[in-house]
Amino acid sequence: MFSKQILVCQYQSCLAQGSAEVLAAFLDCSISEVSIVPSECQGQCNLGATVRVLPDEVWYCRVKPSDVSAIAESHLQNGQPVDHLLHPRFHRSY
Repeated sequence: MFSKQILVCQYQSCLAQGSAEVLAAFLDCSISEVSIVPSECQGQCNLGATVRVLPDEVWYCRVKPSDVSAIAESHLQNGQPVDHLLHPRFHRSY
């Protein structure tokens, strides 16, 4: 059973921003209890590549392959989202 699911957008805009490489980087990581899923458009095309973590409802934007290890270690292993990658539409600082 998977405790988390990672959705990595594989639609046109995100693909143009390197989401295929982001997906590959997640698949290359050894992350236990996490399902990595290529997704359809998540509606955040202007800030791709988009990565969404469920059930946490954490959205990351402008994700690069080099960011995957930080997301895996900080968020997936330690429960701390990576602040500088959080999507501002969903995670605003007040």
